[in-house]
Amino acid sequence: MLFNSYEFIFLFLPAALAVFYIAKKVHGLRLAIGCLVLASLFFYAWWDPRYLLLIFGSIVFNYSAGLLLSREGAAKRAGRGRTLLGVGVAGNLLALGYFKYANFFVDTVNALAGTDVHLQKIVLPLAISFFTFQQIAYLVDAYRGETREHDFLQYCLFVSFFPQLIAGPIVHHKEMLPQFTAGRLVHPIQENISIGLTIFVIGLMKKVVIADGVAAYSTPVFDSAVQGAPLTFFDAWGGALAYTFQLYFDFSGYSDMAIGLARMFGIRLPLNFHSPYKATSIIDFWRRWHMTLSRFLRDYLYFGLGGNRKGPTRRYVNLLVTMLLGGLWHGAGWTFVIWGALHGIYLVVNHAWRKFWRWLRPGRTTDTPLGRAVARLVTFFCVVIGWVLFRAENLDAATHMLASMAGLNGIALPAGLAPRLGGLEVPLAELGVSFTGMFQHDVFAHSMTGLFWLAALFVVIWACPNTQQIMGRYRPAFDIYRHENGRRRPWQWRAAPRWAFLTAAMAIVCTLFLSRLSEFLYFQF
Repeated sequence: MLFNSYEFIFLFLPAALAVFYIAKKVHGLRLAIGCLVLASLFFYAWWDPRYLLLIFGSIVFNYSAGLLLSREGAAKRAGRGRTLLGVGVAGNLLALGYFKYANFFVDTVNALAGTDVHLQKIVLPLAISFFTFQQIAYLVDAYRGETREHDFLQYCLFVSFFPQLIAGPIVHHKEMLPQFTAGRLVHPIQENISIGLTIFVIGLMKKVVIADGVAAYSTPVFDSAVQGAPLTFFDAWGGALAYTFQLYFDFSGYSDMAIGLARMFGIRLPLNFHSPYKATSIIDFWRRWHMTLSRFLRDYLYFGLGGNRKGPTRRYVNLLVTMLLGGLWHGAGWTFVIWGALHGIYLVVNHAWRKFWRWLRPGRTTDTPLGRAVARLVTFFCVVIGWVLFRAENLDAATHMLASMAGLNGIALPAGLAPRLGGLEVPLAELGVSFTGMFQHDVFAHSMTGLFWLAALFVVIWACPNTQQIMGRYRPAFDIYRHENGRRRPWQWRAAPRWAFLTAAMAIVCTLFLSRLSEFLYFQF
């Protein structure tokens, strides 16, 4: 069941809200939580009921392991706790490895060894990457003695809560479990519904109008790259930028919708997306993009490898390993591995540059308007290059796209420009420049709509406030990296008729686009 579907918006969500609040009012919070768990499991089973056994088995296994780890106490020093933690983490990774990486492993072995081992195609269960990482973090915290809540029903909701189950955020037990006992769940229903519904509608608008709209300009270009069709410089860059915006608004839309849905039930989720294309470095980018995954990789992998405690060389190795595994987490394919390695290299260069600048110009900063603008452009360029690997169907398609973006497959310029070059068109033609129009691909050549899309979206991502800032008066999510949203502004949301009208208008527009049903891009991970 998709958030952007009629059955979710008009049937499942109203029924879940009604049952939850009626149960809470009549029989108390515990029954309400039980109803929410059942609703979440029903939501998960909508795709394939067979995988209910998988998620419930994972919940029981990890809850039991966490309970035992919490009771070990001083026995951790004797090694029992470490052994139990190892068994728990291994169990989670084995399940994830089988479903997500078994086919990739067999295909890789066949390619390298020339063998012909056949493994039936394994269907990837929805959300397994997310609830696996979430529960690994819980086990590690239980081993460290940081968990205190051991109610099974609350733990079930912590893992299965439907707004964040399928594509995150990857929530932390310290953020969620206390909310199931007191606090947010007793706040006024009207406030929760109005705030949550507004955020949900903003996210829905991003998905069904913007992300799905710009997808019409990215998908054909990447499909052409798979087929090896010729792509000129501007065609390739147009497709790459279109996908850059598609992924941005798709994931931003999902993240908003998850936060909005949770708030309708009186629950706050951690912020997972905070204008990442405004980042002025790759370090800053990963504090803004998929923030809860970045936190998990930092706290449970990078620090576990030693972090920056063992010298700069080891620090850079740890960064590379962390991002390499982060890329592999996103998908079982070499394009994802290389994408992760590329971002690892980006981070190493970023940290090395900061260290070099402090040595070269002690006390001097690059934090000036011009410095920030240049840093933002360079960061954005690096991110776009990475997204080509992330999106491409295979390495050949990625190579074809990147070569085209580098101009190796030719650069086409407007035909009317040739007479104005004073004879330079001949040597330019020898360098691969043609004067047949900037765009040759059908998706751009016969319409200016795609260019207007790209230009407008540049303005949105760089000049407009994000949802967290618009709703900043009410702190709709936990900002885990403490971004500064600034003082209150006139354009910030509050309970007022003009905002109700605007939200209703956006909801009507979104409803008209719901027939163009499409999954969220992060569902495949």
